[in-house]
Amino acid sequence: KVGWYNAILQPAFHLPYPDDTLAFVVLSTPSMFDKALKPFVNKEQLKIIRDPVDQCVSHHLSRVKEKFPDQKVDVIFDYEILPNRKPKFLAQTAAHVAGAAYYYQRKDVKLDPWGKKKIYGVCIHPKYGGWFAIRGLLLFPDIQVRFLEQSAPVDCVSTEEKRIELLEQFNFHWQDGRYRDIIEVKERYSEEQKAYFATPPAERFRLLGLTQ
Repeated sequence: KVGWYNAILQPAFHLPYPDDTLAFVVLSTPSMFDKALKPFVNKEQLKIIRDPVDQCVSHHLSRVKEKFPDQKVDVIFDYEILPNRKPKFLAQTAAHVAGAAYYYQRKDVKLDPWGKKKIYGVCIHPKYGGWFAIRGLLLFPDIQVRFLEQSAPVDCVSTEEKRIELLEQFNFHWQDGRYRDIIEVKERYSEEQKAYFATPPAERFRLLGLTQ
C-alpha cells in the first residue's frame, strides 16, 4: 500500500495517492539481461536507443499496462526525478515496505564504526543477494486495498558483523561488487552482464552491437 511507504518518509517524498492505493515494486533479476534486454535490442536495432536498459524496462511495463485496459495504471521509473532534482520515488524504501528486499541501513547496526562518514544503505534480496535491480513502481490509483496485509522483507543479513561488512563493502568498495555476494545467492549476473554494467554508459552501445 502507498500508505506503508508514506508512513516512514518525510512529506517531501510522499507519493500523492490515498494510503490504501495498491502499488507494485518491479525488480529485474539476473536473467533479465538475456531474456529481456538482448531480445529487445535485437528487435529495436534500427530505432534510436538512448539507454537500452531504461527503454527495455519501459517497453515491458507499457505491455503490462496494456493488460489492464479498464484500469488506470501509473508507472514511475527508478531514474525519474522531480524538478527539484529529488527522485520521484525512493526505490530501496519501496522495495523494503513491499517485502521484496531488505533495505540495510546504518541504523541496523548497533555499534556504528563510521563516526562522521556518510554511509548509504543497500537492499539485499534473499535469493539474488545484490544481483538484482529495482526498476520501477506500478500504481493502481482506482484500486484501494484496505485489508492488504504487509509482508516483512526477509532479513537475510542478520548478524551485526555481516551488516557492517555489507555496508563497508557497498560504501567503500562497491566497484568490485563483493557486497552483492554477502549471502549465498541462487543466481548472479553473467560475465557478459557484469562487463556491460562495468562499462561507462557511452561505451555500452558497442557491447550490444549498436552504433550510438
